[in-house]
Order: sequence, then C-alpha cells, then structure tokens
Amino acid sequence: MVKLNKIYTRTGDDGSTGLVDGSRIAKHDALMDAIGTVDETNSAIGLAIAAMVDTETAAVETAMLRRIQNDLFDLGADLATPGDDFAPSVMTLRIVTGQCLWLEQQIDRINADLPALASFILPGGTETAARIQLARAIARRAERNAAAAHVRHGLNPQALIYLNRLSDLLFVLARRIMRDHGGDILWVPGASR
Repeated sequence: MVKLNKIYTRTGDDGSTGLVDGSRIAKHDALMDAIGTVDETNSAIGLAIAAMVDTETAAVETAMLRRIQNDLFDLGADLATPGDDFAPSVMTLRIVTGQCLWLEQQIDRINADLPALASFILPGGTETAARIQLARAIARRAERNAAAAHVRHGLNPQALIYLNRLSDLLFVLARRIMRDHGGDILWVPGASR
C-alpha cells in the first residue's frame, strides 16, 4: 500500500529520480520519458471520462476506462522496477498477459458493430471522441517512449504489448462514440489542393 505523508522530498533536486528498488536515474532518461508519458495517458483518459455522456453505454465504457487507469498505475510501477524477472509477486507489480488479453476482448466487443474503415479518421467530432483520440495519441507516444527505453533497460514485453493494445482500444472507442453522432470524420487525401 502506498502512503504519502510528505509530497516533496528534495531528493530529485539534483535532476535524478528514484526507481522502485531504490536506485536512481536521471529525470531525462528514456525510461522516465516512458513513465511520464504513461502518466500523461492516464490523465488524458481522466479528461475523456469527465466528458462521457451519462448513458448506459457511457457507464460501461467509464468502468472500462477506470480499470485501464488503474492498470496504467500498475504499468508505471512495472516500468519503474528494474530487472529482467517480469513475474509478478506480492511486492512487484508487473503487467501480465491477462491484462493484454482483456484489452483485446474490449477491442473486439467495441469493434463488433462498427463499419469497416474506408479512410483514415480525423480526430474530433464530439468532445468525448476528441478527448479519447488525444488519449490515443498520447498512448502511442508512451509506446514509442517505452520501446526506446526498452533498448537500454530491457522492459517487460507485456508492458509494451499493453500500450500497443491500449491505443487500439481508444481508437475503436472514439469510433464507437462517433457512430452514435454522425459517423467517422474521414480524411480526404488532397482535398484542399
């Protein structure tokens, strides 16, 4: 259990930050970029939840997004835990295959009633869809940052898979919302030439 009584510690004033095992790395390290962008993704999802319309579908999707927010804290802890043993334990949070498979099930559930894509989609439409698309773009950046950190730090492969699936899930969720509000806004290549 996490217990924070004091918010500032002054231990990072030298430009370093602590990992789960007590070791320290530079705040500008690629691993910290990944951890920070996962946090940004989580915040963007929170903004999307705040814009959800109060309907039965929104309740289901809000519960799904809240579970994802919790998983993203687990993912941040996973990334901040050095080592090459990716098995979870009582004291070590790791993203596991089941969490990635759950995302795939959610993608399949949401995508089941959507029409096939005819073009790329312009982010936007409703406020909720736009916020979800923004969260998707940030999740993609988190994935890129994690892939870069993986080269040096050897991260949990399931964490990388989770980020890849998450952006896919956010994409189909934005499409689902737009289905109920006029459909996808499609990119028209060369439209303004």
